[in-house]
Amino acid sequence: MIKKISIFLGILFFLLFGSSIILGSDELTLEESIKIALDQSLSIYSAKEEIKAKEFEELSAKADFLPKLSSSYTYTRLDNGTVNDAKYTTYPYNPLTGSHFPRSVSPLDTNTYQFNITVTQPLFTGWRLTILREIASLGVDTAKIQKEAAIQDLVLNVKEAYFGILKAEKLENVAKQAVEQLKANLVVSQAFYDEGIIAKNDLLQTEVQMAQARQNLIKAKNGVEITKSLFNKLLRRGLNQRVKIKDILDYYPISLLLDQCIEKAGQNRPEIKEVSLNVMSAEKAIDLAKSSYYPSVTLVGNYQREADDILLGSGPGEDPDNWTITLKGEWTFWEWRKKRHDVAAARAKLAKANYILNEIKDNIQLEVKEAYLSLREAEKNIQVAKKAVVQAEENFRMNEERYKQQVATSTDVLDALTLLTQARTNYFNALSEHNIAWARLERAMGIGYDAETK
Repeated sequence: MIKKISIFLGILFFLLFGSSIILGSDELTLEESIKIALDQSLSIYSAKEEIKAKEFEELSAKADFLPKLSSSYTYTRLDNGTVNDAKYTTYPYNPLTGSHFPRSVSPLDTNTYQFNITVTQPLFTGWRLTILREIASLGVDTAKIQKEAAIQDLVLNVKEAYFGILKAEKLENVAKQAVEQLKANLVVSQAFYDEGIIAKNDLLQTEVQMAQARQNLIKAKNGVEITKSLFNKLLRRGLNQRVKIKDILDYYPISLLLDQCIEKAGQNRPEIKEVSLNVMSAEKAIDLAKSSYYPSVTLVGNYQREADDILLGSGPGEDPDNWTITLKGEWTFWEWRKKRHDVAAARAKLAKANYILNEIKDNIQLEVKEAYLSLREAEKNIQVAKKAVVQAEENFRMNEERYKQQVATSTDVLDALTLLTQARTNYFNALSEHNIAWARLERAMGIGYDAETK
């Protein structure tokens, strides 16, 4: 009996509190959101596949150093006229008769079957194979850096979407507060109108303001839904899936100077690393073009079996097998300056890569400065907006009390409420822009969320 009661109480506890526990666990933190996005992102999958492709290309380049083994099987048929034209008469000895007899034979067979196995080993290619392997290795490094850049871009997008939801929810709350305060003011205005204290125009003004506030609330709710859909898209979830995130909208002061931020960007930005690798590849491309100035040396081994039988069988006294070893040197020494032009083209591409690198560095410095100044601007706006909210709340309270005492008009109250709503909106806009500016500065510096700067 006691056991049954315990089971019943356990089920009852789960029904009462279990659902709330489960719902509470659905709240996502920023770190959890980033992890889900990284695990589900198609762009990250694509970057990983690009790394695999470049690794296989590197293995392919390494395989060119090893001997290559090939085989072939051929069948050749000659027309009878050609075979007959090649016939000649021999006089073999017949030991039974003790005399020679005439016999027509042809050195050509109507049907010829040939099987070959060839081994080719490059000995010297003007360092061409070595350079190609090094370029392939740089390709792997470039793909890894591109993946790093894709991760940083995705993290920034998730942060912007995350803080966008928090901003939209705050603005929705501001709109709700405005509606509630207008409701209270409308009750007072209706009472004053019923008593003949205020004119119909004053009551209508409050009602129009209420309608506008409700429209603003509808717009704010729609903004929340849009930001949540964007968030779900980044996490590759259903667009209409429920979203509940932890509120971390707060002020984080910055201790870094602008020069320090620019220095970090120069050290960490994957775009600089990627273009630097492109410069190295361009340098290798010059050496690759120069490799054509040198001769190539190749060792070739070949085994051949030839017979007039499809199974390559041979008769008594026949030797259908032969093999050869060939050391082949080849040097193309004149191509009407083609090699010189190839080298010149490779040098021009190197110069282009260096220009792109310098331009990337300049753009990143500008990007860091813009993000840094935006963060500083948001910091100042937060302090100003926070103070304005306190002042606007007091102004609204005073005008509301004065209106109740009929020493202020409904217009004064509505104006004070408009100022309060705008002050609250400005504060949450500044606070969200501050957090987004932090995320953009981190991306501009090429660092992650857990970096030492925060």
